[in-house]
Amino acid sequence: MTWSILARDPATGALGAAVTTRFFAVGAVCPMVRAGVGVVCSQALVNPLWRQAGLDALAAGQGPEAAVAALVAADAGSHMRQLHLMAADGRSARHTGADCIASAGHGAEPDVSVAGNMLAGPAVLAATLAAFLATAGMPLSDRLLAALEAGQAAGGDKRGRQSAALLIASRDATPDLDLRVDDHPDPLAELRRLHSVAQRRFVHFRRHMASADGPGTLDRMVLEAEIAAAEALA
Repeated sequence: MTWSILARDPATGALGAAVTTRFFAVGAVCPMVRAGVGVVCSQALVNPLWRQAGLDALAAGQGPEAAVAALVAADAGSHMRQLHLMAADGRSARHTGADCIASAGHGAEPDVSVAGNMLAGPAVLAATLAAFLATAGMPLSDRLLAALEAGQAAGGDKRGRQSAALLIASRDATPDLDLRVDDHPDPLAELRRLHSVAQRRFVHFRRHMASADGPGTLDRMVLEAEIAAAEALA
């Protein structure tokens, strides 16, 4: 019913997830990211508790393989569930239950992991992974969007389209980006549109917001000057 991609930007340490499906509000129950810790997506017959538990395990020093194995072993429904989990250093692990609906599978390369179920075929994940690798050097959010778009072009969810989400985190508990399309006939196109809107003002404001390091930028003129400079380059 879903496919997703988790990734790390080795240049910045930012972590991200992107997911889409023929199901309502996928962003509410499947992906989760924690800056400096990891990123996770729970899907198929989704267990949303796996997200927090997986990130907590990473924060406690457990590796992705051990964390995924522990979650699977403790869940009587794991044969119907799918999970992938990536640590802040780019290591990742995956589980696809034996009873996930075909086409179902997963794959990975350094700093990227893909997983999906109820897909049109194996080409969906292959195209998703290939597109991500082909866009090296681009911003992480753009790479994740391009990856899902390639997967959709390869067939996507065999039931159709409905929702999508994009998460990026790099510095604290508040994600850099947290975009969701809960119900739309073309969720990836709408997610791409929201991403474009976010670049105009939101991403600049987000960089200057209060964080654990301090109160943020309190001079609005500094913010407006940065936005004006970005608009001039657009």
